[in-house]
Amino acid sequence: MSRYIRHLGILLSILLSTGIANAQNEEVTVTGIVKEKASQQPIQFATVMIGNKETGEAITGTTTGEDGKFSIKTTASDFFVEVTFIGYESQAKRDITIRDGKVDVGVIQLAEDSRSLKEVVVRGEKSRTEFQLDKRVFNVGQDLASTGAGALEVLNNVPSVNVTIEGQITLRGSAGVQILIDGKPSVMADQQSNALGTITADMIESIEVITNPSAKYAAEGTSGILNIILKKEEKKGLNGSVTLNTGVPQNHSVGVSLNRRTEKFNLFTQLGVGHRSLPQYSESINQDRINNTTVRSDGTEYRNETFYNVILGTDYHINPLNVITLSGNFAYEVEKQPSRYDFSFSDSTGAIVSRWNRQETTQATNPKYQYELQYEKKFEDNEDHVLLFSAIGSFFGKDQSSEFINTPVFGENFNNDQQTNTKFQQADYTFKLDYTNPLTEKVTIETGAQYLINDVGNDFAVRERIDGTLVTIDRLTNNFEYNQKVLGVYGTGSYEGKKWGVKAGLRVENTDLNTLLTTTNEANNRNFTNLFPTLHSSYKLTEKVSVQAGYSKRIYRPRLWDLNPFFNIRNNFNIRVGNPDLLPEFTDSFELTSIFNLKTASLNATVYHRATSDVVERVSTFENNVNTTRPMNIGTNKTTGFELNGDYSPNKWLKITGDLNINYFVREGEFQQQSFDFSGDQWSSQLTSKIGLPANFDLEISGNYQSSYRTVQSRVTGYAFADLGIRKKLKGGKAVINLGVRDIFASRIQESVIERSNFYLYDFGQRGRFVTLGFSYGFGKGEAMTYSGSRRR
Repeated sequence: MSRYIRHLGILLSILLSTGIANAQNEEVTVTGIVKEKASQQPIQFATVMIGNKETGEAITGTTTGEDGKFSIKTTASDFFVEVTFIGYESQAKRDITIRDGKVDVGVIQLAEDSRSLKEVVVRGEKSRTEFQLDKRVFNVGQDLASTGAGALEVLNNVPSVNVTIEGQITLRGSAGVQILIDGKPSVMADQQSNALGTITADMIESIEVITNPSAKYAAEGTSGILNIILKKEEKKGLNGSVTLNTGVPQNHSVGVSLNRRTEKFNLFTQLGVGHRSLPQYSESINQDRINNTTVRSDGTEYRNETFYNVILGTDYHINPLNVITLSGNFAYEVEKQPSRYDFSFSDSTGAIVSRWNRQETTQATNPKYQYELQYEKKFEDNEDHVLLFSAIGSFFGKDQSSEFINTPVFGENFNNDQQTNTKFQQADYTFKLDYTNPLTEKVTIETGAQYLINDVGNDFAVRERIDGTLVTIDRLTNNFEYNQKVLGVYGTGSYEGKKWGVKAGLRVENTDLNTLLTTTNEANNRNFTNLFPTLHSSYKLTEKVSVQAGYSKRIYRPRLWDLNPFFNIRNNFNIRVGNPDLLPEFTDSFELTSIFNLKTASLNATVYHRATSDVVERVSTFENNVNTTRPMNIGTNKTTGFELNGDYSPNKWLKITGDLNINYFVREGEFQQQSFDFSGDQWSSQLTSKIGLPANFDLEISGNYQSSYRTVQSRVTGYAFADLGIRKKLKGGKAVINLGVRDIFASRIQESVIERSNFYLYDFGQRGRFVTLGFSYGFGKGEAMTYSGSRRR
């Protein structure tokens, strides 16, 4: 603290002395450049003081520019130059030579102050955990960038969160986590393209974990939210990284990420290009138990993609209270799907009477883009008194053509050759306004609104070769239009004391959904309004033990592909269609969580209960050996579960994290005019060990297990799989070489069986083993990262 007071005193002395005339008449111009010693990057806003050699008092001063350079004039003849910057050791130039009224002190290098680091860095200790009303907050400390930590490493130290070496983020063992920065979506937080690599730990104040969102968040269900709160005094300068990846099956990509922060602007961009192949092996058995006939198929589907990604954006700090952010990204994909399936047909005796293969050739182009405007207004009375407005627009298109050629091996050919064409366009618009006002230190109110527009058109045509001529199949050809508007308004009020707090909220959402099959003029229009109450409470038992309880009502609105009635004819004996009459699911979610913090370990225990109505299930109907799967609303589901996760770090080189989730469910309802009641259980587990090896090597081994479970019709088989990662850090963590092996034993499968009195269905799918090798180099304050090249959805 005394060092900060000294810096403040220097600045005040400079301000007071600049108006005092010096007795000397000759004016001297002093120039130079200030750089960080370790990285040799320019330091912006460093304080440059011209001081009196005899008294040591400040005569005049200035600060460095964006390029680290400074120029200052003085009429003194006997002076010294001192450069200071918070967090760095001061440097002074006392041997001054004046030539022709000019002094060039050259490059002044500042090294990080080891005394300052010792004040804020506590090695081997966990970040302090704070329970708030509807979330858990993990304070990550200050100036962690000086130890080489990055945003992904900070997230990996948060209980309930795991980050693999490849950069995948999971919460309570579940992927699909929504990442926010300062409470709002941002392209900088896009984990699909690992944009988090440009955020360093010294920019992070805390991380909020929200597993049961309050009324402030849209009622649409998610697996969880991680909100990264940035420090208000982010360091300036150029950050970035370059990545190269290659893999088997083909997975090659190049990525560049840049972030440039100045006093008024923060510019960020990311460029990526790559090519990948995603093969999947499938088997199926369709057995007609009435006629005792069977159709079998097996084959491999390939999805080959070439992709291009561009992200560009800027934050403009109008003043300390007003910030405008404008960002956009564009992606373009070229898809090819060369696939082949072998079919056989068996009669009632079990003899194979026919064989044929079905060859698919699919090509598609997918343009995607998104643009976003955000405005944040803070009020002088309290930094948490905030008004935030955002507007987001996005577009996704698909122009696809497929050809299916059937070649008989022997016997009858059960399929004709077919062609399909798809013209798909989707536009989404989101407008959001949030207002937060802390009325007192303990009482806060929040209110806001969100308006979401989804506008989709899908023009689909199927043609079949009959007697050598392609004929349009009218029953499979149509244009499906989907338009959904959701208006949500919310309000919350909260009280937070030292030990106890409560937060209550209510969200009202109106949904206006219209679907239309234009060629047959089949319309389905719905308009409904729902209330979504939320209630959260927390109590701090001791410094190391806290508990939290929460309730929220959530909704699952059927997606486009749930409603779209078009057939997927890749396999004419296993067809998937949508259901335009599908209703939304509603869930009441209850949760009770406790957290225990010890010196070398943390433990989280959660008991939860979910009650869901109008459950959406995929149901199979069977006719002439053809299985048609359609989503339907069937009954209710009541699930009670227990989740236990934690991490243990007995020393600096070993960290073990684990997660166990067990639930018991009761299904009730009616299907095909028959009542059913059944119960079952399902559980999953994950255990990950991260081992620090000599020579800056890191080893990660992760094991996962998913148990079998029952649905209304089927039994889904369980599976286990393991992943392996090895990482080598170079140049103090600025460069990284990474080897990853996903599904080491190729044991991750998807297998289900349906046994009914009149039919039997078996399905099997497998992706197989993936190996990736990557190199990443970070410069400036940026960290090395792995550019996944994941497709932007």
